[in-house]
Amino acid sequence: MPRPLSAEKVSSNEASTSGDCVKTNSVAHNPLKVGYPDPKLAMVDRVFTLNTNCGAITFKAFGKRATATVIAMTFLAKAGYFDHSLCHRLTTTSIYVLQCGDPTASGSGGPPFSYRDENLPADAPNDYPAGTIAMANSGPNTNGSQFFIVYKDTYLPPSYTIWGQVTQGLDLVKQVAAAGVVGGGTDGTPKQTIAIESVSVK
Repeated sequence: MPRPLSAEKVSSNEASTSGDCVKTNSVAHNPLKVGYPDPKLAMVDRVFTLNTNCGAITFKAFGKRATATVIAMTFLAKAGYFDHSLCHRLTTTSIYVLQCGDPTASGSGGPPFSYRDENLPADAPNDYPAGTIAMANSGPNTNGSQFFIVYKDTYLPPSYTIWGQVTQGLDLVKQVAAAGVVGGGTDGTPKQTIAIESVSVK
């Protein structure tokens, strides 16, 4: 994924609220200080719900196929790491993703640990189909907290851990994408502000 961990900061003067989204008080902030996840936790599939100002996005997390990732992301979610964080990057041409998981909204924030790539797809057309939840990274085995939601079938180099599949709420991601990018470009801050207010994990 080109430039996976960089994006312009949200500009409160340019971002907007429309459609089913409501105004949010979430802003870019320093990440919550967290420890380290227990790598020996059970390999189980989970259900994540991202409660956003635009509605709920629910996805199945593949704990049996992307064990390290799901353990780490469950740990971060339960610690409140993602609470009141902005989805900082939208890409609308060639690749179709909404990127979230960085409390700083700068594209460079993350927890004090990283972990291996896993469950990488075969190199094929549309290897990241609509609804895929995958990790952003800055190179091999550098996963942290940033992830992206694919809202339209996309081809990417098979370098990004696939760890979930949206089961509800992809329509709202598409609505955010339809509003475009601040400044009228194709890659940057979403014009429609979308914030993760809280995350529940089952």
